[in-house]
Amino acid sequence: MASFRVTGGQKLRGEIIPQGAKNEALQVLCAVLLSPEDITIEKIPNIRDVNKLIELLGDMGVKITKNGPESYTFNAESINLDYLETGDFLAKASALRGSVMILGPLLARFGKGKISKPGGDKIGRRRMDTHFTGFQKLGATFRYDKKKEIYHIDGSELRGCYMLLDEASVTGTANIVMAAVMAKGKTTIYNAACEPYIQQLCAMLNRMGAKISGVGSNLLEIEGVTALKGTTHTLLPDMIEIGSFIGLAAMTQSEITIKDVQVQRLGIIPEIFQRMGIKLEINGDDIHIPAQKHYEIETFIDGSILTIADAIWPGFTPDLLSIVLVTATQAKGTVLVHQKMFESRLFFVDKLIDMGAQIILCDPHRATVIGLDRKYPLRGIRMTSPDIRAGVALLIAAMSAEGTSVIDNVEQIDRGYQYIDQRLNALGASIQRIE
Repeated sequence: MASFRVTGGQKLRGEIIPQGAKNEALQVLCAVLLSPEDITIEKIPNIRDVNKLIELLGDMGVKITKNGPESYTFNAESINLDYLETGDFLAKASALRGSVMILGPLLARFGKGKISKPGGDKIGRRRMDTHFTGFQKLGATFRYDKKKEIYHIDGSELRGCYMLLDEASVTGTANIVMAAVMAKGKTTIYNAACEPYIQQLCAMLNRMGAKISGVGSNLLEIEGVTALKGTTHTLLPDMIEIGSFIGLAAMTQSEITIKDVQVQRLGIIPEIFQRMGIKLEINGDDIHIPAQKHYEIETFIDGSILTIADAIWPGFTPDLLSIVLVTATQAKGTVLVHQKMFESRLFFVDKLIDMGAQIILCDPHRATVIGLDRKYPLRGIRMTSPDIRAGVALLIAAMSAEGTSVIDNVEQIDRGYQYIDQRLNALGASIQRIE
């Protein structure tokens, strides 16, 4: 198990390019199963979750060609469906949350699928109902083996239909869209997720020959086609990484320019950090964060305490609430952070409290952060990364703290951020990886 030894108090300076979007990568990689032709994907991040999915696709029979550090070509002409029956497949799929999205393509193209109960971050219960209810409405039948925790799905007769999703699940929407693109007839999905990742997936599928309209809205209409062809696709820059770098710059009083962020695809993210008092200079597709000794959290118009909560797109992504929370500890003012979607994602705040932060954990979903305007800097401690996003929040805290911190279980961070220690060290950070 690897650890980071972080010497705090280093001010960073320079330019950094965000990696390709992890959450988009997991969707479009699963989509390569829909076509027997070559599909080239650019800007693939070299992170653990993505690499595991690529490995799983290879085990299923996908031919994989690495064209460069961030470019791969996939060919799924010969898929070994018998591999789905093996213990090796079930073990690898269960270790990766994103693997559930292979089901939609398998049902669409081959009429059947099988997967074990997916794992992933320990951030709370993430149910599968939206995925399976959508498949059922398209005509699939499934059974769940409780003893082995395996789902068996028969999608040999998928037909288009109207469905109203019970929640605007991003992975659920992606899975259902991929199942519906080759179903017979027309499918209408209402209350669909409309995150940029979904928009990118739909754009890719349309280039492959799918007929999806309403992209960017919560009402998608899909006319089924009989086959899909190959394409080339480029991932968006990772909005979670971009938000993390903004918070990092503010916490460490650093001057950083984040390059090529595609500002128009970031939604409300820049505005939320501006409400935290962080100065952002947007120059084309670059965001420059000047060094700030002080930043002050806004209040609501009536003077009441600001609340920042996650919401479905175009609301604020839950993946950045941990960054907002840690950034607020050194601000001037108070903010209530409300994590609505996952009941365990705030359980890292005890480490921040040990470092000297003033935080009241109200309940599993809400925390009040009292920013003391850097009067009492955080102090270095030893801690463990519980999940990807909390791990980066703790890394940011350690980089701003006095003294040295050790963060254990950084494999969690590696699942979502490529070469994060090397990239930040290039800007002046002091992060040592200990294997």
